[in-house]
Amino acid sequence: MTDSPITTEIHDGILVITSNNPPVNALGAAVRIGLDAGIKEAMSNDAVKAVVIRCDGRTFFAGADITEFTKPPVMPMLPEVVDTIEACTKPVIAAIHGTALGGGCEVTLGCHYRIAVPSAKIGTPEVKLGLLPGAGGTQRLPRTAGIETAVEMCAGGAPISAAKALEVGLIDKLAGEDTLLADALAFAQECIAKGPRPTRNLPVKGDPASIEAYAKANARKNRGFDAPAANIACVEAATRLPFDEGIAFERTEFTKLMFGTQSAAQRHIFFAERQAQKIDGIGPDVQPREIKRVGVIGAGTMGGGISMNFLSAGIPVTIVEMKQEALDKGTGIIRKNYEATAAKGRMKPEQVEAAMTALKPTLALEDLADCDLIIEAVFEQMEIKKDIFGKLDKIAKPGAILASNTSYLDIDEIAASTSRPQDVLGMHFFSPANVMKLLEVVRGAKTAPDALMTAMGLAKKIGKVAVVAGVCHGFIGNRMLMPRQVEANKLLMEGATPQQIDKVHVDFGMPMGPFQMADLAGVDIGWHRDPTRIENVRDALAAVGRWGQKTGKGYYDYDEKRNPTPSAETQKIIDEFAAKSNLPKREISDEEIVERTLYPMVNEGYLILEEGKAQRASDIDVVWIYGYGWPIYRGGPMFWGDLEGAKKIVAGLEKHGFAVAKTLKAKA
Repeated sequence: MTDSPITTEIHDGILVITSNNPPVNALGAAVRIGLDAGIKEAMSNDAVKAVVIRCDGRTFFAGADITEFTKPPVMPMLPEVVDTIEACTKPVIAAIHGTALGGGCEVTLGCHYRIAVPSAKIGTPEVKLGLLPGAGGTQRLPRTAGIETAVEMCAGGAPISAAKALEVGLIDKLAGEDTLLADALAFAQECIAKGPRPTRNLPVKGDPASIEAYAKANARKNRGFDAPAANIACVEAATRLPFDEGIAFERTEFTKLMFGTQSAAQRHIFFAERQAQKIDGIGPDVQPREIKRVGVIGAGTMGGGISMNFLSAGIPVTIVEMKQEALDKGTGIIRKNYEATAAKGRMKPEQVEAAMTALKPTLALEDLADCDLIIEAVFEQMEIKKDIFGKLDKIAKPGAILASNTSYLDIDEIAASTSRPQDVLGMHFFSPANVMKLLEVVRGAKTAPDALMTAMGLAKKIGKVAVVAGVCHGFIGNRMLMPRQVEANKLLMEGATPQQIDKVHVDFGMPMGPFQMADLAGVDIGWHRDPTRIENVRDALAAVGRWGQKTGKGYYDYDEKRNPTPSAETQKIIDEFAAKSNLPKREISDEEIVERTLYPMVNEGYLILEEGKAQRASDIDVVWIYGYGWPIYRGGPMFWGDLEGAKKIVAGLEKHGFAVAKTLKAKA
């Protein structure tokens, strides 16, 4: 097969079909055509007694070619290829290494037998793109791995290990880590006597009751998503329908998802996340700086969480505090967090000790002199930060990157307190910093290209999704949050309640609404601390100790398990301020809440783009998906705004008196 990623070769009567389609052997059109031709070659050659399907490179077929999803179909499609493999009259063996994911898993299910190296992983992650295994996976998995494993793989999307696959019957044998082909050929010889074993002919294994149990256990996590329910329904169909009818059911459900907005949104974020790594204005000749040790100033919640990111990635950290008590408390919390992770089996005790050994606590800023990157994570006050950066300018070695974890403040003003503004940038982590995936990397006016590239590359190393932001108040995420909060507070004055506003946001798919978020973060965050100076509802709440969940009362009242209930005291405070506002109390519709809290966020996103403070609209979506809990099935505020339609967004904004961004108005 000339110019094909698929090659064939006969070994002692075994036709070996090999794919070499780097980087991940995606099942693009050329691969599918080659596989189809390879099976037909085996069928037509009497000298061939069995077939082995394998892949060169670092992995087995790791899934479909997602870029093909929006293009005209090229035959044969994957379901037909899998059926062709399964219908082969000679035994077909899948030899699996790396990952067999999505369509790759379905290719293995079309094979009659499966052998894998111990390090291999097998899975059906299509649900994470708003889809389901559309080449028979939901019907063949219950017949190989069993119902319980099938529903977990399809609706959950997490891969399973080769050992687990062997245990449940998804694979038949483990190969040597370095002898897969030889072991697969030997296994193929054994399979010749057994003959083909089409998966479609196997009975479904396991207890159908496990499907309902899984659905109930994951109902909260899957709230709002279409794909998990469709995956569950397809696995359930396998338990009651003949194979061909089950396949038809799967195909119908796949088509609905494929052409639905949720899958489009989830695929948008898949590509947006990768696009965000590309930095405008930096050529291929720019090389990142070497980062061997990181310094962190501040051992509080943020500083400790930031430190854990680097320690977990094997990068030593020097952490600085002003007082020994604060230093001991911070390092103690880091250890406690690691030990809790180890107790859950996600770390080994020796890994905990290795991380703590790589942590150097100190009270002396001078101990940061050997650090290649220093991140300041202290109180959000410009004068404090400028003072620290002025000191770092004298302490840090030449070429060290100086970063601020500021959420709002001007990076250029901070950089101006040093003699090396080219080495200064923002690294805005989100709380809890060791958990949240987003990192806003703020490019100052004088930030050097190699410094920016280093921060972006380092973000990937520590497991973050990084987005480049420009210097403005709040950067991307918090800047867009502000108009939402302003309007939410105005709505309280006009007759809406905190619970009504929050419910609209939760129903939209947010993990919480504006006032639930304020209670979680702390109503007193940023408060001026003067109980006699009461200018708004938040001041009034803070003045009487209603600081949110940490005090058991904020916009809501909380029980000992932090379950919220509407607060009569809070409503009284709101009513008092509303009376002073001279605004007539009226019924506020849910539609108006959407128009006044979510539409302004879209508008602000357009302003951010107009000002060049974000590189692209999809970067804004990535910020809100990974930093603020925007539902991924809505694709981020900019994608959602396009779905709503610019005309509708503009009309809603103008109805409520907002100034509309020029580029948004031009689209209407």
